[in-house]
Amino acid sequence: MSTSELLLEIFCEEIPARMQTCAASDLSRLLGDALKELGFSFGAVRSYAGPRRLTAVIDDLPAKAPDVREERKGPRVGAPEQALAGFLRGAGLDNIDQCEIQEAKKGSFYVAIIEKSGLAADEAVAQIIPKLMREFPWPKSMKWGRSDFRWVRPLHGILCQLDGQRVDFEVAGIRTSDEVYGHRMMGPGPFTVSGFADYQKTLAEKGKVVLDAATRKTMISDQIAALCTANNLELAEDAALLDEVTGLAEWPVALLGAMDADFLSLPAEVIQLSMAKHQKYFTVRDPKTGKVAPHFIVIANLQAPDGGKAIAQGNARVLSARLADARYFWDTDLKTPLEARVEKLRDVVFHQKLGSVYDKMERVAVLAVDLSPFVGADGGLASRAAKLAKADLTSEMVVEFTSLQGVMGRYYALESGEDAAVADAIRDHYKPQGPSDSVPTDPVSVAVALADKLDTLVGFWAINEKPTGSKDPYALRRAALGVIRLVLENGVKLPLKKAAQLANFQVGDAFADVNELTRFFHDRLKVYLRDSGARHDLIDAVLTPEQDDLVSITDRVKALGEFLETPDGEQLLAGAKRASNILRIEEKKDGKAVSGEVDKKLLIEPAETALYTTLTLARGDNPGGWGASGSLEGYMMDLQALSALRKPIDLFFENVLVNDSNDAIRVNRLRLLSEIRCALQPIADFDKIAG
Repeated sequence: MSTSELLLEIFCEEIPARMQTCAASDLSRLLGDALKELGFSFGAVRSYAGPRRLTAVIDDLPAKAPDVREERKGPRVGAPEQALAGFLRGAGLDNIDQCEIQEAKKGSFYVAIIEKSGLAADEAVAQIIPKLMREFPWPKSMKWGRSDFRWVRPLHGILCQLDGQRVDFEVAGIRTSDEVYGHRMMGPGPFTVSGFADYQKTLAEKGKVVLDAATRKTMISDQIAALCTANNLELAEDAALLDEVTGLAEWPVALLGAMDADFLSLPAEVIQLSMAKHQKYFTVRDPKTGKVAPHFIVIANLQAPDGGKAIAQGNARVLSARLADARYFWDTDLKTPLEARVEKLRDVVFHQKLGSVYDKMERVAVLAVDLSPFVGADGGLASRAAKLAKADLTSEMVVEFTSLQGVMGRYYALESGEDAAVADAIRDHYKPQGPSDSVPTDPVSVAVALADKLDTLVGFWAINEKPTGSKDPYALRRAALGVIRLVLENGVKLPLKKAAQLANFQVGDAFADVNELTRFFHDRLKVYLRDSGARHDLIDAVLTPEQDDLVSITDRVKALGEFLETPDGEQLLAGAKRASNILRIEEKKDGKAVSGEVDKKLLIEPAETALYTTLTLARGDNPGGWGASGSLEGYMMDLQALSALRKPIDLFFENVLVNDSNDAIRVNRLRLLSEIRCALQPIADFDKIAG
């Protein structure tokens, strides 16, 4: 069967940059799913998104869908006329003679043979796309004119072709055409195209539009790098801004602008955020000093005749106005010492049921002191940092740039003469705010960051505002992950239950359920470890409800994973699982666990005597108990010592019949197998390990 290339372009006013990537993905998925539902088979759907267009291309689309033959079983022969009539209506037939009669065990039945010719590709596309567009899942959409059709922005054109031939349909009063439009100023068009290759080439050469977002992104990166090299500058990397400007320019041109050097006295973060948030400019630095340079890079959507000089100068004037506002906020904030702002936190609500930010600050200050011994922090500095940590929330700068909370607090603390460790803790106590965010390492910062997150968790647990399904309005999963990363990446030996008990406070008549909160931490730890590459079965084998030392749990998983990759580990696992399987069968019969001391007098086979002796010696070598060392090296040593059981276990199963006819001997051998399980249990539950 012949195949065709499907080309679709939906052309409209500017699509917000943040929506473009998802929209391209949705277009591919919805178009592909709709065609598959009609029986079409084809290769991948390629999609492209830009400021004013969504494009999709499919190669090797069959000219028509396969024919469909369906056998629909009906009533028994001799059934009432009413039943036959209903069956015929449902099958779309006029007469019962159009049916076949098939024999079955319970008699003869009418069977309708329904044959449907596969839909032609152009007909299918003309049906699918209008429906797809009407139901497209934009986060926000709008109506215009008198139509009730909604799209992200007003629609201007639809190009739809099969092998270069127009597919005719209409959406919101706009009929498909063979024309495309290019850049508003450099190549507006329209241009007639035929097929994707011609479409892409025409847009690039005549329309001055780079269709592919990845290509635009590379162009921007390369141009920025060239500007920095030519002017001895260094880019302050901003991946989010790069993604955004990629979605703003159809023909990106990077330009270097100059800023007033007087503004360099502002904090670097203020300058960079003012540039990125309001103007979409990139910040550059002096590579020798690492400080912000009096320049910026703007991405124009135009190849200007003067090389972009007028554009750069105009943007410089706008930036000066923005930075003048920032300087006003900075100068105003410096007139009030940071400590004087603390009292204003009484008027800032943290949560209706949990009080003000001031109330939270007081709790966190006490908790930070309690946690200080666990992290090696100075309790006095931790308390001071916690009391000042939220004070910058009332500053002019943070009201304007909320993402600078903590960052500005650090600057204001240093201006007020606070200790550097206190200032750094103010900045870092929100960290880490996500899986890619850095983790504080200074003990004072760690203490305050832990206290802040634990207070949030126990507070919302106490008022029963917990994450449910995909909903987590208070970012409690992120807070728990932050606690986990602070503990693990700093090697803090902090028992979770102890920490939660220290943080717990009464809200009304309720306290947080510490055990339930611990289970929540366990769930987040599983996610963290799996994302780090740990095997899920090893996590389940190590993690028990009683475990609340995150460092110990992680070390056990790592030690167990490394051990099981060795021949000794593989064989010990096999023997342990065999012993456990036998015990499970016996315990299921009796309804109770195998227990009791092994009677040495009943050990009549050399192999069982050898196994008992090895187990006894192993216990004697570690009187403190397996898994009690609390360190990765200790767990590795424990597992290596337990590997001595491998050969005795193998010999036992080769030479000893567990289910001896003598009941006393049988029970004694089961107790010996139970000893194996007991020896390994403190390290991990080997039953939960795959293999």
